[in-house]
Amino acid sequence: MGEQQRSLKSRGYEMRKRAEDVDRTRQRIVEAAVHLHGTAGPGSTSIAAIAERAGVTRMTVYRHFPDETALFEACSGHWMSRQQPPRPDQWRTIEDPVERLTAGLADLYRFYRAGEQMLALVIRDQHAVPESIRRAREAMAEQYVEVLAEPWPGGTDRAPVRRAVIGHATAFSTWRSLCREQGLSDREAVEVMVTLAGVVGADGSAG
Repeated sequence: MGEQQRSLKSRGYEMRKRAEDVDRTRQRIVEAAVHLHGTAGPGSTSIAAIAERAGVTRMTVYRHFPDETALFEACSGHWMSRQQPPRPDQWRTIEDPVERLTAGLADLYRFYRAGEQMLALVIRDQHAVPESIRRAREAMAEQYVEVLAEPWPGGTDRAPVRRAVIGHATAFSTWRSLCREQGLSDREAVEVMVTLAGVVGADGSAG
């Protein structure tokens, strides 16, 4: 091997190692942010605290994430990659409204229980969550309601009371109230909310 080839090979190795080091540093920062968001909450998580936990400087954090939105998006994506998120696309394949609502709420409540600590802190600290992420979560919550209300008489437009009941049923705060404060199991909580949705008349009034 000639000198030039050895030099090129060495340079390639150094570039790969540098890229791997950058990736590892980024990963440490993201994992530090996830840990702090899930223990102290986003509102109590500073860039300095993230840097200290990741073992880097604040400037290094900003070099990888130029603003809080970029960091929060990476943090959220990393946390979600470790979860089993709800699947409204699968709920939609169920035609019967009671069966769809039962399956959808069971899926949501499972997700809420698994991610309870993080979800509770992020909801508590909504003021610290970037607007783009808040809007994305609001859109997802709206999708849950749309999918679950769709097969009922009146659909999503002509039964406002039922839609409100389903919206209430899909909320994390409802699950926490029923299961944590009142001591119901996830299954019992699902049954309660499905029953409540079922007593609403087809015109959207309490029946």
